Formats: sequence, C-alpha cells, structure tokens
Amino acid sequence: MWEPQSRYHDADVVALDASFNRYRVLGGIDRLYTGCRWAEGPVWFGDGRYLLWSDIPNNRVLKWEEETGAVSVFQSPSRNANGHTRDRQGRLITCEHEGRRVSRIEYDGATTVLADSYRGKRLNSPNDVVVSSDGAIWFTDPVFGILGYYEGVKAEPELPMGVYRIDPQSGEVELMLDDVAGPNGLAFSPDETILYVVASRAEPHRTILAYDVADLRRLSNARVFIDAGPGGTPDGFRVDVDGNLWCGWGMGSAALDGVRVFNPAGVPIGHIHLPERCANVCFGGRYRNRLFMAASRSLYALYVNTQGVAGG
Repeated sequence: MWEPQSRYHDADVVALDASFNRYRVLGGIDRLYTGCRWAEGPVWFGDGRYLLWSDIPNNRVLKWEEETGAVSVFQSPSRNANGHTRDRQGRLITCEHEGRRVSRIEYDGATTVLADSYRGKRLNSPNDVVVSSDGAIWFTDPVFGILGYYEGVKAEPELPMGVYRIDPQSGEVELMLDDVAGPNGLAFSPDETILYVVASRAEPHRTILAYDVADLRRLSNARVFIDAGPGGTPDGFRVDVDGNLWCGWGMGSAALDGVRVFNPAGVPIGHIHLPERCANVCFGGRYRNRLFMAASRSLYALYVNTQGVAGG
C-alpha cells in the first residue's frame, strides 16, 4: 500500500545529478485519485482549474477539480480516448482509439473530427498529440489501440505507423514520419526547433528520437536522443521552459516506475519514483509548476521549481 511521505524532501524524488536539485521544492508527491484501469493523457484547464485525463479501458475521461479535489466523469463513453492537449484557442484535442481519429470539442460542446484517414485509408489508433505555436496539430499513430479489445477495437492496420501534422489553415493531414518503431509520446523543445518522438518498439532498447524542425514544417537530422537502456520504457512526456524532458517511465522494472527527467543534452538528472508505471504527464496549476502524472491506476501530482512550456 502506497503512503505519501511526510518529510521534506520526499525521498521518492531523487537527484541523479546535482543539477536536478534546483527543480525540487519542499513538499512531496500527492496521490489525487486511484481506481483507473489505465490512466493516460492528462491535460490542464487553467481557466476552469481542473485536470482531465483518460482511463482508456474503462472508456471514460475523468475530471479532477483543483479547488475541491473532487473527481467526476467528464465523458463516457470516450471512444477509448488516449492522449489530449489543448489548441491555441483553448479547445480540447483528443486522440481516440475506438474512433481511430483525432477530434476537437468546440466551445458549444460539439465534436469536430480533425483526422480519421490518410489518402483514403483509416488511421490506426492516434495515441498522443501536441499543438505547435502556428496552430498545427501533430500526432502519433501506432497500432496499439487496434491490437485487441482492451483499449479499442481489434482491426487490421491500413497504414504504417506514423507521425502526422494537421495544417491549421487547410486541415490537410500530412504524413511527417513513417519509419518510427511504435511512435508514442511527442513534444517540441521550447523554441520549437527540435521535435522529440518516443520510439516505443525500437530494438534492442526503447528510444526517444530527435529531429531538427525548420519553419515548423520540415524535419531533418534524425538521431537517437535518449537510449532508454535495458528495462527502460519511455511513454508520454512534456518539456519545461529550460528544455528538460519529464518522461513517463517504467514497466521493465518496478525500480524504474515513475518519471525520468533528462536535461537538453539527454542526460538523466532526476527520477520521481511511483508505485506504478507512469504513462504520461503534463504541467498545470496557476503557474504551470505542478507536474501531473497519469500512472496505471492512479493520478499523482508534484510541485516542481520550473514551469511547463506554454501549450504543453
């Protein structure tokens, strides 16, 4: 049974390098909710002071309210929603496994389908999503949600796994990458000159790839930015204003479950130990200085001495 630590600093927040100490604050890890089957896709709504996150197998999106701590069902069924973000107008963008699409909830509550196919063929199961400063929506499309009936509907893939971009003006869906082994989490560097993508089926180890970005459109110079090593499993992640990557981590070994933090050079500098594998994270709170962690059956949070990149 997990219990919060009452001492400062929380022993489960570990500096792997002295440079991580500047990001630690007094206070420890909070468990905000437990009772999910597979928690994913947290997204912060500062204007409403609440967090949404997915419970994929239970086919629902949950809502945690900052002021009261109350948890309620925001959407059910959710079409096995996975990753979320908000666009530059504040609307919710969702990756749906069952729907095999990327959708947007409008201000009046209506749903708009942004992408469900490419060149006449159905997408696989959109997984994670980010929005760049020009309004373009970038998302990954692995096959995880169509492999069985646990987190989607079993089906044969019609397209190779890929990374896509939805143009903000035309709505055109463009294939940006088709050679990533199991594309999963993705995020931009603070200046948007680098795109990071998790290759969650890379061999012999899972990796995080990096690509140079020109004009927020063209990718080049593919390279392995982080080799997760034996047992390491990166999933969803977000970037802070200093360019550090805060990565959901675990599954290979319980000792690695939690969040792994890497500096802009790809050096691991910190680890937040959780009793469950962490699938995805986001920054929230009034100053974007609270890290929310969707981890298997639970939602956790930790105040940190940095801020998430705006829009992340």
